[in-house]
Amino acid sequence: MSQNPEIGQMLPTCGYATNCHDIGPRDGAETVMLLHGSGAGVSGWANWRGLMPGLAGRFRVVVPDLVGFGYTETPDDFTFRFMDSWVDQMFGVLDALEIERAHIVGNSFGGAVALWMAHRAPERTGRLVLMGPGGWPCKVGPELEALWAYKPSVEAMRQAMSVMAYNQGLVTDELVEMRYRATLREGAQEMFERVFPRPHQRWLDAQALTIGALQGIANEVLLIHGRDDRVVPPEVSWNLHQHLRHSQLHTISQCGHWTMMEHPKRFRQLVENFLNEAVQG
Repeated sequence: MSQNPEIGQMLPTCGYATNCHDIGPRDGAETVMLLHGSGAGVSGWANWRGLMPGLAGRFRVVVPDLVGFGYTETPDDFTFRFMDSWVDQMFGVLDALEIERAHIVGNSFGGAVALWMAHRAPERTGRLVLMGPGGWPCKVGPELEALWAYKPSVEAMRQAMSVMAYNQGLVTDELVEMRYRATLREGAQEMFERVFPRPHQRWLDAQALTIGALQGIANEVLLIHGRDDRVVPPEVSWNLHQHLRHSQLHTISQCGHWTMMEHPKRFRQLVENFLNEAVQG
């Protein structure tokens, strides 16, 4: 077993191996898939390590590294197709684990992936929790531009982490060092730059679904957004809320782009209450 907590098991998906954590009960339990965002040095475990143990008490919890990120083995000749590469991969993860259907919790870019999964295969997706999600047209602001233009250094990572949080006390030396070291792994920075090459606006545009597609999504959706988010404007969730037929929106004050880290108890309670509605019928 690996000593690195970010590494789970390697699953065959779309011709490459996806790093994935799979914890919690199996028999009769519903599955929740947690999708991370697009920051430098990110992984599924890094984003969701605080939420995973709590959810795993009742749900089977599946936490993959999206292709191009974390410890998923992205081929050198891999071509990123927005958003098909990640949608295909996530359904490949479910196939590898023999899971027919999963609820999806998506952070930022992962929220956009969740919406595209529901649009593509509603029969395989249950409830959606979208935290500070992409999926609606907006301009790349200076904060997101800086995040996607990251070049490895401790100071650059500290600045990136500072942009994410309203509570700057969360940006500890330990956190900065952990995320910085993740970007020093062989090939990690080169891969990160391959996912979002300049100009960055085209990749944000590519995450957006049409209004018709959004209105066609019948899943129950919970949108959670920090009022003080400087990476994805809160208006994105408001606009998604206007077009997703079965949605609710929860906005949290004194909260940036890191709802699950800045308000972990509140975030977990919101997610559990929402998902338990599906279990209880």
